[in-house]
Order: sequence, then C-alpha cells, then structure tokens
Amino acid sequence: MLLIGHIFCSRIDLKLQVILAVPLFLSEIAPTRIRGGLNILFQLNVTIGILFANLVNYRTAKIEAGWGWRLSLGLAGIPACLLTLGAIFVVDTPNSLIERGHIEEGKAVLRRIRGTDNIEAEFQELLEASRIAKEVKHPFRNLLMRKNRPQLVIAVAMQVFQQFTGINAIMFYAPVLFDTVGFGSNASLYSAVIIGAVNVLSTLVSIYTVDKMGRRILLLEAGVQMFLSQVIIAIVLGLKVKDHSTDLSHGYSIFVVIMVCTFVSSFAWSWGPLGWLIPSETFPLETRSAGQSVTVCTNFLFTFVIGQAFLSMLCHFKYGIFLFFSGWVLIMSVFTLFLIPETKNVPIEEMTERVWKQHWYWKQYMDDHHHDAEAAASNKVGHTNGNGFDPALQL
Repeated sequence: MLLIGHIFCSRIDLKLQVILAVPLFLSEIAPTRIRGGLNILFQLNVTIGILFANLVNYRTAKIEAGWGWRLSLGLAGIPACLLTLGAIFVVDTPNSLIERGHIEEGKAVLRRIRGTDNIEAEFQELLEASRIAKEVKHPFRNLLMRKNRPQLVIAVAMQVFQQFTGINAIMFYAPVLFDTVGFGSNASLYSAVIIGAVNVLSTLVSIYTVDKMGRRILLLEAGVQMFLSQVIIAIVLGLKVKDHSTDLSHGYSIFVVIMVCTFVSSFAWSWGPLGWLIPSETFPLETRSAGQSVTVCTNFLFTFVIGQAFLSMLCHFKYGIFLFFSGWVLIMSVFTLFLIPETKNVPIEEMTERVWKQHWYWKQYMDDHHHDAEAAASNKVGHTNGNGFDPALQL
C-alpha cells in the first residue's frame, strides 16, 4: 500500500511540475511573433494524450478476460518514460540562467535559440528584468502589491472560468452523458474518442490563429459559440428527455453529440490553451514563478470542485446543468470584453509599458508612486528582525 501511495503521489507531483514549468518555459524561449502558437503546442500534446487515452480505453474495454483496465493503466507509463528521457536534453531558459548569475551562458543560449548574433537589445532587457527580480525577496508577498494585481486577478479568474465552462465535466463524464442520451456503453466510449479528435483538431486551429488574430478575438468568439451550444443542448434535453424516458431518438442523440463537439471545439481553440498562455506571458520576471504557482493551484482546486460536484449537479439540475455553465460562459465573456487585454506580439519584458499602462482600467494600478511606497514597505518588512524592528534603527 505504501508503494502504491508513493507511485500515486509521485504521479501527482510530476503532473504539477509539468503544468507549472512547461508554459513558463515555452513563453520564455519563444520569439515574440510566434509565442502564442509555440506555447499552445503544450496544450496540443495534452489533447493528443487525451485522444490516445480514449482510444486505448476503447480497445481495452473489449477485452473479455477483465484485465483490460490493467493494460490501460500500465500503458500510461510509456509517455512518462518519454517525458523523463526528453527532460535530459532540455536546456535552461536565458531568463533562468541570467537570474541565477550565469550571464555568459544565458547569452549563449539566447543566441542559439534565436539563431542570430543580433540579440543585444533583447539581452539587455533580460539583464534589466533580472536586476529588478533580484531586488524582490518575497515573490508571493509581491504578488499582492498593487502593480501586480491585474496579472494576479486575470490569472486566477481565467483558471476559475476555464473550469466553469463545463469542459472538464463533459470530458470526465462523457461516457455517462452519452449513455444518458441514448448511446450504449461501447457507443459512449466511441463518442468520447470523437470528442478527443475534435479537441486535437481545434487546438491546431488555435496554434495557427492565435498570433494572427490575437487572444481576445478567440476568447470572445468561443464565448458566443459555447453559450449557444450549451443553450441548444439544454433546450433539446429539456424538451425530449423526461424523468421516465430512457433515451433520445437516434436523430436527436446525434444532434446532441454534434452540439457537444461544437462546444468542445470552441473551448479547444480558446479557454483551453489561452487559460495557460495568458498568465504565463503577463507576469513580470520577479513574480513569474510565484504567479504560475498560484495559477496552477487555482486550476487544480476548481478542477477538483467541478469533478466532485458535477455528477450530483447533473442528477439534480438535469438539462439545467448546461444552462448553469452557459451562464458562467456569459460572465466570462463580459470579463474578457472589458478586462483581458491583448498581448499579441508584445515582448514579455514590455508588458507593463505596452499593455497594462495602456489599458483603460488596469492602468490605474500602474501608478509609480504607489509602487515606490509599497516596495519600500516590503523591503522594510524583509529587513526587520523577528520582533518587527529594523536592526539599523536600534543602533
């Protein structure tokens, strides 16, 4: 039992480290003009993994001897081994190397990943960002400072909204959902495979369009598409599925699957990948790791909440569950319209000047006088002794 517990905890720890590190890593090494598409490659591989998992489950479910679930579970070790081997060949980002004092090594890595010797301007920006980051002694405390409030609010809100689109509820319980609307057990697994394929293809759309159309356009378009899809599903189920009915007609069942796929596709090119991309590219270097930690923690917390609550909500709300999630989609679309800025083609080190100080609402948090006062207070707290007094003032 101890071994099983250790393996289980190790898997959770590995997943946390991957989700925490990969979006940051990709955002830091990617050229500005393709940062969005390169970062979303992470989400693409996640969706491919989901598709392969669904295909494996579909095949192993047909093993009559009853040991198919063991094979399905064991095959999950293959990508874990590939991930471990691949990590051996990964180099540190220039940001990380410079922040840890390896200036020349960081410059060499920057020159190699850019493929040119013309890197001096970007290198100087990284040096300046590193200098500012080293002055921060308490990054998590710094997250609460006024100048970091916009990034923190958007990062947390995007993770909450990402889960309240209802995507994980649909992905977790797709077999149950499709069985409820009239598919057999094998057909429900087959439908889950279809959803996985739609997920992959739609993520490819996001990779192609995110650096051309921008982040906001994808989020807003997807908001309309997700809202309409869920409302239509709720209307069909409300009219055609009664308390004492066992299934839908074949035509209506196919229509519900199409609407679910429409919903999944819109999520896969918007809130799915952009929920990780935008937080990873908006935090400044001095709070980037702490901000990403809060982002991942919030995501896991609300994934757990939705995963635990969805089945009970489905039983009590019935078709109303889709109206519940469509209401949240409407809220997050309004939030996007007014509060999420466009970060397309903006270097990470220039986000403050070119994004936050130009935004109609968030620019009020970029007041330099407030920053100086808060920084002085933070540094004073950081240099006091355990009794709360500054040793220099006691002399």
